[in-house]
Amino acid sequence: MPMEFSESLKKNSNFRKVYNGRKSRADRYLVMYVLSNGTDRNRLGISVSKKVGNSVVRHHLTRLVREAYRLEEKSFKRGYDIVVILRANAAGADYHRIRKSLLKMSDIHGIRYEQNIDRND
Repeated sequence: MPMEFSESLKKNSNFRKVYNGRKSRADRYLVMYVLSNGTDRNRLGISVSKKVGNSVVRHHLTRLVREAYRLEEKSFKRGYDIVVILRANAAGADYHRIRKSLLKMSDIHGIRYEQNIDRND
């Protein structure tokens, strides 16, 4: 099922624009950059370095982030470019840890309506 209010961020130039906005937060599993895009849609970009693992591991992590975002999409405020960079620690993480990390970082950035994730992890 595709994302309802969001699309993918694909171009390198768009990733760079978000990185240059310099608004990032991180935990042990991921780094999240956020930049307002002036539209009524979010754009999600996911980056996984080769240092994290082989292509199977990297693709699996990408799918976990995309699925966690898709299921929580309605709780995200709209109008942002969001870039998620997975760290090496994420390689052994399951869906629930990735989801919790994604929601925690989005709460810290203030881009979600509901902020009920435990931040003590």
